[in-house]
Amino acid sequence: FKENRKDDIWLVDFYAPWCGHCKKLEPVWNEVGIEMRNMGSPVRVGKMDATSFSSIASEFGVRGYPTIKLLKGDLAYNYRGPRTKDDIIEFANRVAGPLIRPLPSQHLFDHVQKRHRVLFVYVGGESPLKEKYIEVASELIVYTYFFSASEDVLPEYVTLPELPAVMVFKDGTYFVYDEYEDGDLSSWINRERFQGYLHVDGFTLYELGDTGKLVAIAVIDDKNSSVEHTRLKTIIQEVARDYRDHFHRDFQFGHMDGNDYINSLLMDDLTIPTIVVLNTSNQQYFLPDRHIESTEDMVQFINNILDGTAEAQGGDGLLQRIKRIIYDAKSTIVSVFKSSPLLGCFLFGLPLGVISIMCYGICTADTEGEVFEHEGAKKESGERELTDEGSEEEQEEEKNGKYTELSDGELKQKDIMEKKKD
Repeated sequence: FKENRKDDIWLVDFYAPWCGHCKKLEPVWNEVGIEMRNMGSPVRVGKMDATSFSSIASEFGVRGYPTIKLLKGDLAYNYRGPRTKDDIIEFANRVAGPLIRPLPSQHLFDHVQKRHRVLFVYVGGESPLKEKYIEVASELIVYTYFFSASEDVLPEYVTLPELPAVMVFKDGTYFVYDEYEDGDLSSWINRERFQGYLHVDGFTLYELGDTGKLVAIAVIDDKNSSVEHTRLKTIIQEVARDYRDHFHRDFQFGHMDGNDYINSLLMDDLTIPTIVVLNTSNQQYFLPDRHIESTEDMVQFINNILDGTAEAQGGDGLLQRIKRIIYDAKSTIVSVFKSSPLLGCFLFGLPLGVISIMCYGICTADTEGEVFEHEGAKKESGERELTDEGSEEEQEEEKNGKYTELSDGELKQKDIMEKKKD
């Protein structure tokens, strides 16, 4: 594979045998391979055990499992979309094809516009803008398609101030890139590659973080058709549509089904339906200080965020990081016990039991050591007293010895005196 891979275009799943996500992807991956072969695609589909061939996995920058990459010549493109058959095949066909796809006729232009919700088009001849467009396309082809066309194949409602130009068609209209207002072309395309209003899930929210925009979400229950759920969703849709020129550079709009993911993100329990604005770059969020009754209320709430009068909550400060660690640990323990109580008792009870035994052993050893040390000191003290003073018998003998010694001296002195007297 390493020697011959450049002869073909490869779509490879780098996996680990013990990885649960890899096992979940396996049946989907088999379907991808079968369908790509049946449609006659030039892309070859394969999978590689990255733990057995770690050198090759390291060469392609594989850091997690599963990792899906499309290998095209010297280039390796990472897949970052949902792990569904249709999305993976769409990614493979998009990246394996031409970087810039020409649209030679109005009929083909209409066909492509109906097929794609977001469509980037370069209009004009050779220019520095086209070179920049090709450069950006080589980087962002993993996310969206890039086309080129002449001015005469564009729809009649399109009006261009000048050529060359880069345009995006979405939300039933079009927008022209302006270098002075929109800044860098790559940043502009990265911001505009999403529709103005989205059904947001965890993966989409992660991707929106690359745009640098705040995300205004109506958190609702899609299965609940009550007036309040429908009303909040409609308010967000109307703001996204009617106030695009005011907010599109700073805000992305959408709705999220259920509050499970948003609760884990905010480390709080949100009562649905509600509206929340997320800053995915620093994990801050904003909640309205009063009930959103109309589009005007939502616009006022957004303006308060932009001018800094709305209070930001959360963030990525030290206290919030500590809170996040505690919350994640708590959530993990609770989820383990809910899914498998016996496994939870084994995973968390066994280590606690071992630690308890170790602590008991340490405390017991310290107590016995103190007793032995106390008894040893007491014995040593007793021996010292006996050594210094001696026993009662030894003291009595010492007294008798002194008396005998003194008596002999007195006798000698008496003899000497008698001799002198004589």
